[in-house]
Amino acid sequence: MNLNKVILKMFLTIIAIALPSVITAQQLDPVLQDLIHKGLNKSHQLNSNRIDAEQAQVDQQLAKSVFLPKITLNGSFVRLDDDLTLDENTQNLLMATQKLVIKEAVGLPFNSPFPSNIPLEAIPNLQNKNILKSSVDLDWVLFSGFEASNALKASQHKETSLNYLGLAEKDKIALQIIEAYDKLALVKASKTVLITSEKYLNEQIFYVTKAIENGLATPLSRKKLELAQQQLASKQLEFDHNNILLIEVLHQLTGETRANLRLLEPQLQAFSTDGISTTEKRNEVKALEEAEKATLYQAKMAKSNFIPKVAVKGHYEFIEDDLSLLDPKWFIGAGIKWNVFDGNQSRLKSKKATLESEKYRDRIEEAEEMIALSITKAELSYQSALQNSRIVQKEIELANDTYEMVDKQYRNNLASINDVLDALNDVEKANFKLQESYFNERRAVAEMLHAKGVLSY
Repeated sequence: MNLNKVILKMFLTIIAIALPSVITAQQLDPVLQDLIHKGLNKSHQLNSNRIDAEQAQVDQQLAKSVFLPKITLNGSFVRLDDDLTLDENTQNLLMATQKLVIKEAVGLPFNSPFPSNIPLEAIPNLQNKNILKSSVDLDWVLFSGFEASNALKASQHKETSLNYLGLAEKDKIALQIIEAYDKLALVKASKTVLITSEKYLNEQIFYVTKAIENGLATPLSRKKLELAQQQLASKQLEFDHNNILLIEVLHQLTGETRANLRLLEPQLQAFSTDGISTTEKRNEVKALEEAEKATLYQAKMAKSNFIPKVAVKGHYEFIEDDLSLLDPKWFIGAGIKWNVFDGNQSRLKSKKATLESEKYRDRIEEAEEMIALSITKAELSYQSALQNSRIVQKEIELANDTYEMVDKQYRNNLASINDVLDALNDVEKANFKLQESYFNERRAVAEMLHAKGVLSY
């Protein structure tokens, strides 16, 4: 068998291996899935979003804690400049009253002198100058006028919105990693083409060298082949640069070591659109809807400022000795707080929150319009990529047949070396164009899955 035919068949075998087999839309290379999961774990934006969601959970706990009783322990010591007492006339009146009560008790006449052997009680101070107090207070909100419940619901919807934003961010990260991985596969496919082209050129150099020795070709033919070798070396350098750059991109996105990334041998696998006719609401839209609900509850929370609030108040003194004559040892009571007019602050806050919800509604409508447009664009791109793949496959058949024919003509001195090189270049371009077409197919399908909200990884 002709050596050229052997090499051509080997080349076609390599290309056939490199060409993708069709898989279902949701099927990904396990290596790619692992890179995506590592990228999701590494993302600083996702970590920030997770912290924001946890803060919303704390806000919910704060709203619930409004109805928990607040217990406060108090302690104090105060020294006055003097004891607080009644004025002298009042003290004299109280002493005279005490004497009358005692005389009546022992049976003495009203006008009789008071016996000197009977002691009298001193008039107590209203407040001793040394005051030591220790007490406990209870404050318990029984009804917040729906302010706490509206705050709770607003925080719940905010948390849900942040969770949906996290899912949307995950989709973006996954798309970036898939694209970088596919580009690396495309670069690897170009390497296969370059290796095969190098083998072809070496074979042609061998035949040209023999032809020159036999006087059947001129040194100019060898120089043309040397130029083709330089052009091929330039393409190989471009491959090296692209390979390094894509490894750096994947390293930055996933945190995977460069050494492991260099070992990757990804292959382009075409997606099928079977089973992705359904469309689900995008996470971005869900996040906006939840944010809209949160702002509506914020508006209700501001309005509820005018609803009466009910609370219980309690107090207990542990030390009785230093209490004044007017201080109770303990008390408990219930009260109502009714904000009738707050200078329009609640009304303005409610209006501001309502306007914010209207902004979210406009953003939802805009997002839905953009999503519909992106679905149409992705579908058209996919159809164009499919059609281009069919065309390129025909180009490959034609390029292979042409090369085989021109090579035979050249061996029989019926064609020039330029014709052979042009035919070889057409084979190289056609096979790489097919890889590019599959790359475009995958990009279109990935974008379609993302636009329809059914991208999974």
